[in-house]
Amino acid sequence: MPHATSLRAAALALGLALTGLGLPVAAEPLPAPEGPVVLTVRGAISSTNGDDAAAFDMEMLRAVGERSFETSTIWTDGTHSFTGVSLDALLAAVGAEGTTIKATALNDYAVEIPVSDAIPDGPIIAYEMDGAQMSRRDKGPLWVIYPFDSTDSYRSETVYSRSIWQLDRIEILD
Repeated sequence: MPHATSLRAAALALGLALTGLGLPVAAEPLPAPEGPVVLTVRGAISSTNGDDAAAFDMEMLRAVGERSFETSTIWTDGTHSFTGVSLDALLAAVGAEGTTIKATALNDYAVEIPVSDAIPDGPIIAYEMDGAQMSRRDKGPLWVIYPFDSTDSYRSETVYSRSIWQLDRIEILD
């Protein structure tokens, strides 16, 4: 019999695949996290797993779909490989319907990111840098990273200001 965690990840992946194909999928509750919650999404969302929020453990984030890219940042030396969940895929997973993302860090620092930034090949919520999970000391466990080296439009003070690290909660605003 498959492990419950594997079934949970498969169910989430299937729902996302159907949504990505444009097939109608009822706003079903997300599975409950089994590990420590690393990200909570609230606000204008249609898929939750309790208390009008979507709580994700690390395995659940990975199940939404991993994406990696290499880029340099103004906070690190050289080019690094970042792996995480695409912001657009996460918003699809929770059925986000707002126009603004309020992203907040562990220390309550918050930034606003337009939902229009959540595009394929756009920013990710990184949980690995150079193949290793990021500790709080290394801007983890989650860091909104744009592929800065992919286009000049990502190398601006406005976009840099959206790259919040130690992210632990998101609110989708109308």
